[in-house]
Amino acid sequence: MKDFLTLASERYSVRKYDTREIEDEKLEKILKAGQIAPSANNYQPQRVFVIKSEEGLEKIRAFTPYCFEAPVILLICYDKDVSWKAIDGHDSGIVDASIAITQMMLEAWDLGIGSLWVRGYDKIKLDELFDLPENLVSVALLPLGYPSDESKPVGLHFKNVSLDEMVSYL
Repeated sequence: MKDFLTLASERYSVRKYDTREIEDEKLEKILKAGQIAPSANNYQPQRVFVIKSEEGLEKIRAFTPYCFEAPVILLICYDKDVSWKAIDGHDSGIVDASIAITQMMLEAWDLGIGSLWVRGYDKIKLDELFDLPENLVSVALLPLGYPSDESKPVGLHFKNVSLDEMVSYL
């Protein structure tokens, strides 16, 4: 692995994939990165559905254009019956699932596989499309695939707010 800041800064949202399949051992590493992600009280509420059958991919492609013909799409959810709840009622499930997604994106990139965080869809319709039980809450889709030769980061990828704007010391 490259040093972490290099890895994190070079990763970008891939919107054009080539047709190569992701090797099973690489997909397992990506899923392992989601499994070992930190979660509140280590409750591990993240649940991941791997969509790579032609039937499943067609369902997603008919539902949203934002998966860009990726050969594998992960549907990441959290189980609200398992997720940790704070004293004020805050459910940590969406945060826990988001941490898992981030770790999977970074592991994928380290393996040469691109990804894209997708939340441009109607969540209720997605839950119905895959007949998710009431206890599972979908958080995002994560298309995965090898970037095509034409793939490149969009211009906004290189724009960051300054640390002075982002950080305050108390």
